[in-house]
Amino acid sequence: MPHRLTILIPCKNESLNMLACLQSVEPIADEILVADSGSTDDTLDIVRRFDRGRGKCRIVEREFIDSGDFKNWGIPQAAHEWVLVVDGDERVTPELQQEIRQLLAGTPTKDGYWIRRHNHFMGHPIRHTSWGRDKVIRLFHRDLGRYQIHTDHSEIDLPRQRVGTLRGRLTHFTCWDYDAYLPKMLRYTQQQARLWHAQGKRPNFFKMVTTGPLRFLRSYVLELGFLDGWAGFQVSALTGFYSFLKQARLWQLTYGGKQAIADTDNETSTDTPHILPMRSTKVG
Repeated sequence: MPHRLTILIPCKNESLNMLACLQSVEPIADEILVADSGSTDDTLDIVRRFDRGRGKCRIVEREFIDSGDFKNWGIPQAAHEWVLVVDGDERVTPELQQEIRQLLAGTPTKDGYWIRRHNHFMGHPIRHTSWGRDKVIRLFHRDLGRYQIHTDHSEIDLPRQRVGTLRGRLTHFTCWDYDAYLPKMLRYTQQQARLWHAQGKRPNFFKMVTTGPLRFLRSYVLELGFLDGWAGFQVSALTGFYSFLKQARLWQLTYGGKQAIADTDNETSTDTPHILPMRSTKVG
C-alpha cells in the first residue's frame, strides 16, 4: 500500500508565491498543511480559494520564533507519516513529483532524503557558487525528523547513513527584490551571532577584516560565480557581506555596550519563549 504524504508549507505573506507553490505540490499531496505565522496579505485567502472542491488543505497558525522552532512545531501535526517541507517560495518540479511518487509507492529504505535546489536571484537562475550546489533534507519520516539548533539555516537531524539523495530538484525563487532579501539577511546574521555569543565565542579582528573579501573571491572566482553574469556578481557580493556581517554582529554583542549584552543574554535564555495560542483550521 502506498505511503501517504503530507506537504508542510511554512509561510508568512507569500501571496506572490503561494498559488504556484500549491499547484506544484497538489499532484503528490494527500494533505497540504499550511503553517502560517501571521500573514497580513491575502496568502490564506489564496489557500482557501485553491482548496475549494479539493479538501486537502489545513491551516495552522502560530507566532514565529525562528525557522527551526516553527517547523518543529508544524511537523508533528502532519496527518501522515511521510512529510515533505516546501517553503512558499519553492516549487516541486514534475521530475521530483514523479520520483517521490515512485519512492512512496514502495518501501523507502531511508529515514530522510536530500533534495537539491535550483536557486534563482530576482528571477535569474544561479548555477554556480554555493547557491548552485545547495541541497536540503526535506522529505523525511514525520516521527524521526526534527530540525537541529533553532536557526533559519538549521537542518533536519538524522544519522547521515539513514539519509538518501533524490535526483529531482526543488525550484527556489530565493528573492525577488532587495526589500525582501536584506531583512532576511539581517535576521540570519543576528541569529548566528547570538548563537556564537551564547557559546562564548569572541570577535576576531583578522576574521572581520578578511572574511568578507575572501568569501567574495571564493564565490565569484573559485566557485565560478562570474559565469552567472550580473546576478552571479551580486550573489557573490552578498555572500561576502553576509560573512562579514556575522563577525560584525558578534563584535557588537561583545563590545557594543553592557545593555546589548544583557539584552542578548535574555533573548538566548533557555526559558520557554512566550507563544501565542495556536489556531488550526480545516479548509474546504
